[in-house]
Amino acid sequence: MYQQMIFVNLATDDVEASKKFFTELGYAINPQFSTDDCACVVISDTIVAMLLSRQHYATFTKKEIADSRTTSETLICLSAESREKVDELVDKAIAAGGSASGPTQDHGFMYGRAFDDLDGHTWEVMWMDPAAVQG
Repeated sequence: MYQQMIFVNLATDDVEASKKFFTELGYAINPQFSTDDCACVVISDTIVAMLLSRQHYATFTKKEIADSRTTSETLICLSAESREKVDELVDKAIAAGGSASGPTQDHGFMYGRAFDDLDGHTWEVMWMDPAAVQG
């Protein structure tokens, strides 16, 4: 079966700082699709974040580019395999220069936290008990 992919395109003020931030979270940069104006961050086999300089991002849209520090443009949610992995990734993001975003969500069968990256994009990280999904 064909595995559909998602490419999340986000504007960044500093491509090099963003590369460093996401590699500190444990993600790889694909150099084949990265330039001085773009970092291709491999989140998984089917999820890629394209971090584009604001100038390069502007070539893809006629709309005003949101200031993600003051405007919510998107909420990106990543799954995690456990509660501990949620904490691990969010703690790495904060240590790498990101900031906590919102309160921890603990509903027993579902647990999540969020962080804002260097440009203010919000990344939620969520674990859900597999038994709750099946039931």
